Amino acid sequence: MTETLQTSLQAYGDQFLNTFIPLLMALVCGGVVGLERERSRRPAGLRTHVLVCIGSALIMQVSLDMYYMVREAGGSTGDPGRIAAQVVSGIGFLGAGTIMREGANIRGLTTAASLWVVAGIGLAMGANMYVPGIVATLLVFLTLKTLSEVEHRWISKGGHHTFTIHVTDTPGRLGALATVCGRWNANIKSVGMKSGPIPGTIEISFVIRMGGRADTAGLIGDLMGTEGVISVTEEE
Repeated sequence: MTETLQTSLQAYGDQFLNTFIPLLMALVCGGVVGLERERSRRPAGLRTHVLVCIGSALIMQVSLDMYYMVREAGGSTGDPGRIAAQVVSGIGFLGAGTIMREGANIRGLTTAASLWVVAGIGLAMGANMYVPGIVATLLVFLTLKTLSEVEHRWISKGGHHTFTIHVTDTPGRLGALATVCGRWNANIKSVGMKSGPIPGTIEISFVIRMGGRADTAGLIGDLMGTEGVISVTEEE
């Protein structure tokens, strides 16, 4: 009886480790990618990426366990990839929720792609394929960190400018600033907003592309003359 109990406890212990380690690895890898998205203030951040990665790992483990159960029961039609394959297509609805349209511009595609690849990393971790999962995590993290800098410094350098505008927190400020940009034929690519350092103020960040001759000095002067604007700075 004692030996049977010890055997059962050992089996449960092994099952716990075989389950816990892949899910823990999925948490870490999903967290690495999610933390970068969180710091970039994307719609899907740390928690979303962690949950997607852990969920994918769990689904992969369930798929494999069900396959082995069918094999042990004498069945021959088990397919360990059938359930896991639904993750690849099913993650699309979550990624679609991060994509936003702002006028003629689309935002959130990179975050949607990161969610999709994190799901793949979770599947790899759930299948105990740690090396491919870790390598993919490192490559994704480096892609998000380094290539965004390359795009900012080199690819998007021509005609793209980033302005940080400190304004009073009153209705109509964002619309007034957008109107000024329109007068200067400046296409707004993205907008960010957060509370300003002084109570009753907000900080608005514009990434714009200047059309024609890029007279940023004139645009800054016009923005400064807008009601409610406290300061305008252009990032290098």
